[in-house]
Amino acid sequence: MTEPTSTPVVRTEQHGNVFVITIDRPKARNAVDGATAHALAAAVDELERRDDLVVGVLTGAGGVFSAGMDLKAFARGDTPVIEGRGFAGITRTDLKTPLIAAVEGYALGGGTEMALACDMIVAARNATFGQTEVHYGIVPPEGGMVRLPERIPRNIALELLLTGDPLPAERAERLGLVNHLTDPGGALTTALELADRVAHNAPLAIAAVKRVVNERTAFRDQDALREQDRIVTPVLASQDAREGARAFAEKRSPHWQGR
Repeated sequence: MTEPTSTPVVRTEQHGNVFVITIDRPKARNAVDGATAHALAAAVDELERRDDLVVGVLTGAGGVFSAGMDLKAFARGDTPVIEGRGFAGITRTDLKTPLIAAVEGYALGGGTEMALACDMIVAARNATFGQTEVHYGIVPPEGGMVRLPERIPRNIALELLLTGDPLPAERAERLGLVNHLTDPGGALTTALELADRVAHNAPLAIAAVKRVVNERTAFRDQDALREQDRIVTPVLASQDAREGARAFAEKRSPHWQGR
């Protein structure tokens, strides 16, 4: 194992030919602001660039995966979306390297979208997923509305997207969203074990499998995301979106105006 390298908000660590990327903002429940997004993009670029890395694992520090977008930062005009790469520099980036999400605690909003952008998900039994954006006058534009209905039944995905209700990890596993459940605190260990089983195989074969499986749906996903942008851009720019972020920052109920 190599010595960890650090950025202000993201840590990376190599375990053999497995690369662990850790969001390290536990006091903010690993919510993603602009600086975190750029640090994650840099970490993913390193994973893709290095020939000695075969599998990546994405996780969060302090027993939480990610609470999604940093709404306080968003209310100040800071954005965690990188042009051409999506939320956190991950959700619209086509990775050739397999990426596994190791989820403890909350993976809400953009946190769920980051997990959905990964190829596999390992979650602790006490983990919770959820597309909570509707509570704040916005929608999940970085894969939640496109990928979630492909991973679980459409009617259940719609219920979760329209209500913003949480999805406990044990139910997520029954629905097929989660590959493996672990005891609390064990998600990263199990994700590393899974990554090692993948990395044991031939790199060319691994890359080919991922490419074929992803390209079977990638064009459909990208087309859907582009069409989605046409619909949701006015929502994200609305007064209600700003009100939702302000209400969160001010710890009060939002006052929706429908515009």
